[in-house]
Amino acid sequence: MGRRACHQADLTFADPRGEKLGWRILVPEELAPKAASLIGADLVDSAAYEAHRIACGAPRGGIDFMYGDAFPHETNMDRLHGVDFDKGCYVGQEVVSRMQHRGTARTRTVRLILEDSPPERGCRHRRGDKPVGTMGSSAGGMGLGLLRIDRAADALDAGVPLTAGGIAVRLAEPDDVRSAPKKTVA
Repeated sequence: MGRRACHQADLTFADPRGEKLGWRILVPEELAPKAASLIGADLVDSAAYEAHRIACGAPRGGIDFMYGDAFPHETNMDRLHGVDFDKGCYVGQEVVSRMQHRGTARTRTVRLILEDSPPERGCRHRRGDKPVGTMGSSAGGMGLGLLRIDRAADALDAGVPLTAGGIAVRLAEPDDVRSAPKKTVA
């Protein structure tokens, strides 16, 4: 019987989506308090993590967008290290590459400031009577919305408020809906 190589995966890693999201440690739930204590980390419940994720602008599949129903740019995967544009071929490469190089993403997940009770997830964002997008998750006075950036920018320029389910919402970073300069390829 041959010797079996023993390899243990590293279960502690920086969240690859961005520095603000911190570190992840994958351990069984019953070992979480001990692991946190050993490394001097704060252990937070899922509600605190969700509030932090939303405040950082990291959408969650199945909640803020539907898998298979959104382009990577719409869910900020291009900004959160979810797409490697230097790698070889991948599914949807032509469309995703065109969006990247031409700056043509029409819809983006953006952070929202919620001053009242949060709108219901899935309700429509509106600029007056025109649809602008869909409400995603919310927590701690912040939310995520999948918005048509041109329509949201028009609302900002016109001084018209955005609403979701009849509740006023504000963009946390208005520049998120401003068109980036188009990239050209020689």
